[in-house]
Amino acid sequence: MNQDNAMADQMDGAEDDDEISLLDTLQVVVDNLRLLVLGPLLVGLVALGITFAIPPTFTAKVVFIPPKQQQSTAASALADLASLGGGGAMAGVKNPADQYVALAKSNSVGTALASRFKLQERYDFDSQQDTLKALAGNTRLEAGAKDGLITLYFEDADPVFAAQVGNAYVDELRRLLNRIALTESQQRRVFFEGLVNEAKSNMAAAEKSLKASGIDGSVLKLSAASALEGVARIKAQVSVQEIKLGAMRGYLAESAPEFRQAQIELKALRAQLAQLDKEDAQSAGQSDYITAFREFKYQEALLELYLRQYEMARLDEGREGAVVQVVDPAQPPERKSKPKKAQTAVVSTLAALLVLLVFAFTRHALRSQEQTPETLEKLARLRQSWRVALGREQGP
Repeated sequence: MNQDNAMADQMDGAEDDDEISLLDTLQVVVDNLRLLVLGPLLVGLVALGITFAIPPTFTAKVVFIPPKQQQSTAASALADLASLGGGGAMAGVKNPADQYVALAKSNSVGTALASRFKLQERYDFDSQQDTLKALAGNTRLEAGAKDGLITLYFEDADPVFAAQVGNAYVDELRRLLNRIALTESQQRRVFFEGLVNEAKSNMAAAEKSLKASGIDGSVLKLSAASALEGVARIKAQVSVQEIKLGAMRGYLAESAPEFRQAQIELKALRAQLAQLDKEDAQSAGQSDYITAFREFKYQEALLELYLRQYEMARLDEGREGAVVQVVDPAQPPERKSKPKKAQTAVVSTLAALLVLLVFAFTRHALRSQEQTPETLEKLARLRQSWRVALGREQGP
């Protein structure tokens, strides 16, 4: 019975403490009501007034689609040689649009825009580096992970100028992609041009050797022309496959599935060539004409393969480059994006209210502690220690 009464008394005391604490809180708010009302309102009005003094900022928006397959033409141009140019810049990129966002942020695009619009004079900077930093600070790019669209935002005090720079970003990105694609095409064209010239020289030598060998009547009865042509074509395919493997070693590990598949294909071609050579040797003997004819057909097939790749590389070189399709071109914005007057005023008012609440309760807590003898004694010792530290009073 006594324990129940004690527990009841404790609960009543706890409720009284809670009620007193709530009343104390309300009392602090009421005591500082004028400060808590007028202070935030004043801060909000000052913040609102400052926003009127800040020059307005307009944000232009442009949405475009980047090229889906930047390296698709290079891959098709090297179909038989398995993309001698490598895996491409897009290999291993989870979101291909991120690649074009990085290109749009590159110094090449920034420098072109700075020169085109004379941004160094407009931003009043002494160095090109500061101008590029200011340009990057006014630009924001977002790449959609699902739709693949790229959205570019550009801010400026002039809405027309903001739209012009936003659209110019896309133009300069096109030029950069065209230049990159053209460089790759030139490299492929030069590579195949060298192979074509070498194959032509070898074919001319093989043709000369074939004419010098004469025609053997017994060889003609064997009807070896079609068989030797097949051997020459297989031999050319072996040479192409060897070039393919040599190129793949530059960008693939030997344990990669593509590399192993290429090795298997090369092994099968070599086995087929060895079988054809064996059958040809048994049926045709050691005729000089057979050897010369085989070499001629081999060089002819090799030249045909190289010419095909060379012409495709030339077509690729003549292309305009990667196509960037604009979905929504930038238009001069009708409404400013910054400063947001209402939002600034509300946020400033709420922040001031929070700060003043903390100040009011802190001041109340300090004043409450000052009324206890223990707190007064501590404060007295603190004041004495402070005077001793400043040399105004000697220590005990």
